[in-house]
Amino acid sequence: MAGDTLKATTDAAGLAALISRASAQTSGGKASLPPVERWEPPFCGDLDMEIRADGTWFYMGTPIGRAPLVRLFSTVLRKDEDGKTYLVTPVEKVGIRVQDAHFVAVEMSVTEEAGESVLTFRTNVGDVVEAGPEHPLRFEIVGDNHELKPYLSIRGRLEALVSRAVMYDLVERGEVVEIEGKAMFAVRSRGAVFPIMPAEELDRLSR
Repeated sequence: MAGDTLKATTDAAGLAALISRASAQTSGGKASLPPVERWEPPFCGDLDMEIRADGTWFYMGTPIGRAPLVRLFSTVLRKDEDGKTYLVTPVEKVGIRVQDAHFVAVEMSVTEEAGESVLTFRTNVGDVVEAGPEHPLRFEIVGDNHELKPYLSIRGRLEALVSRAVMYDLVERGEVVEIEGKAMFAVRSRGAVFPIMPAEELDRLSR
């Protein structure tokens, strides 16, 4: 039965039907995200859909060029405890591939509130999120070139990779603070401190 449902979903008509079912649950757009965490539909297999590292969505090897469709799909994304990402509606759950993060943070604004800095990010699909205790930032250093990659928690287990241009603005706000007795290069937002790297590592990279 699951195979039959998957077969229907992976052709163009099935994809349109999936969009339609998702749309029925997302009236009102971003202001009222569907309660995907509460839905437990049957798993219907994997869909030939992928979110590339630059945030572009592909279906059957072709970019999805319509931004409203991408935004719609983004509202029914869920990453489960198994580490896999799914599109979830009340009637089915299908797996998709994610190269890096689910979203890309493409803009950052900085405000002051009660004497504290507030970093607000906008993603490529329209989410607007303030970094803080409920939406933490984390940083990874990857590859032989020691590339710094910041990630922002958006909702559930979904994250946004902070784009390179925004990352430079973010790092410029960094400062050295003591965390658990160790000097760390970090950024602050909404009263929370997010360590980027040990201060000694920053000194080494700056040489």
